[in-house]
Amino acid sequence: MNAQSTVKILLVDDHRIVLDGLKSLFDDDNDFEIIGAVSTPAEALLKMEKAQPDILLTDYTLPGMTGLELCAKTKEKYPAVKRVILSMHDEGHLVKQVMKEGVDGYLLKSIQQSELKTALHQIMKGMPYVSPEITRQLMSGIASEGKQELLTEREQEILRLIVKEFSNKQIADKLFISERTVETHRKNIFRKTNVSSLVGLVKYAFEHHIV
Repeated sequence: MNAQSTVKILLVDDHRIVLDGLKSLFDDDNDFEIIGAVSTPAEALLKMEKAQPDILLTDYTLPGMTGLELCAKTKEKYPAVKRVILSMHDEGHLVKQVMKEGVDGYLLKSIQQSELKTALHQIMKGMPYVSPEITRQLMSGIASEGKQELLTEREQEILRLIVKEFSNKQIADKLFISERTVETHRKNIFRKTNVSSLVGLVKYAFEHHIV
């Protein structure tokens, strides 16, 4: 790859050891150039005012705003910049939120060095890249989505409180409804989820990302 096609990357992570590791990885490869390695979204936005990268490679958990919010601001101000999240989070609901934002890549920090570079090259060609582990997570969650939709928002709210071991009275007081209404919702939750015990209900709530 010649100098003109070198991929310029801006790294954002609030852990210096991660930044140093990534910088060392890319410094040894002439295909890539690190134009900045910063710890906060504010620093990243200031950096992009001076020099726009080809790729913004950012962690999800950052001080001040999330990596997803940084990606949204980057898209608004610098639409040509590819936005890639490199994260340790593989929770289905979080991944879906990130993908809805239309980022160009979502990679796990467990990714191999060679796969990371391959992913970034693919993204530069206009092809989004998602770590295989995340793809499997999304696929496994498809079957459970329909079941979660069986519960209304109020039922899901009550289920979260049940999992936290709130009594009917405590739930009623917190939601400003009667204990009788809580009991009706509780019966409907058991019926809809097709479980017969509190343990089963807790398991259902976690499997369907309600808590």
